[in-house]
Amino acid sequence: MASNNEMNPVIPGADVDWDVESVTFDEEPDHGLRDPVVREAWAARLRTWLPERASDVLDLGCGTGSLSLLASGWGHHVTGVDLSPGMVDLARAKLAGRDAVFLVGDAAAPPVGEQLFDVLLCRHVLWTLPDPGRVLRHWCGLLRPGGRLVLVEGVWGTVSPVGISADRLTALLEPLAADVRVERLSDDSRLWGREVEDERYAVVAGL
Repeated sequence: MASNNEMNPVIPGADVDWDVESVTFDEEPDHGLRDPVVREAWAARLRTWLPERASDVLDLGCGTGSLSLLASGWGHHVTGVDLSPGMVDLARAKLAGRDAVFLVGDAAAPPVGEQLFDVLLCRHVLWTLPDPGRVLRHWCGLLRPGGRLVLVEGVWGTVSPVGISADRLTALLEPLAADVRVERLSDDSRLWGREVEDERYAVVAGL
């Protein structure tokens, strides 16, 4: 997340100007993945979450495209969506010349028309959206048969925690997905560039 202060984390929200934040967004270890240890940790996890074959990946709330860059490097075609034009501009620059497209739009209703995808990837965004159950149903409709959701979420902070718990998210996915797997991420400090104490996890759900 955007702050090293676990007591008062800075996290995505309606009161944040993400065009302003985009200028320094990649300075956080798990955002820019500039540290080779952090980048390799995310690459190792992401590679197990994505199909081995080249696939169409929809990266919602893509930010500056750090995860998109990893996916593209393995031959996946990436469509990234972010509400912030500043983030999208940086993602386009980061993946210039690669098989990737970036669009400005709402992650809850991405502007992808009738296009369907093999994977929907979303990190630290779902919890901020109104009615996550409805959003998940819409997202499932963007996937081809046999597609999968890869959702990285958590509950951040120890004084006034915010987020969505793994238990709640899996309950929302139960009627939508045939296979739901939770992977705990809190205990891997390499992912965050530091030790963390709050709940961080990934859910991989196959349709």
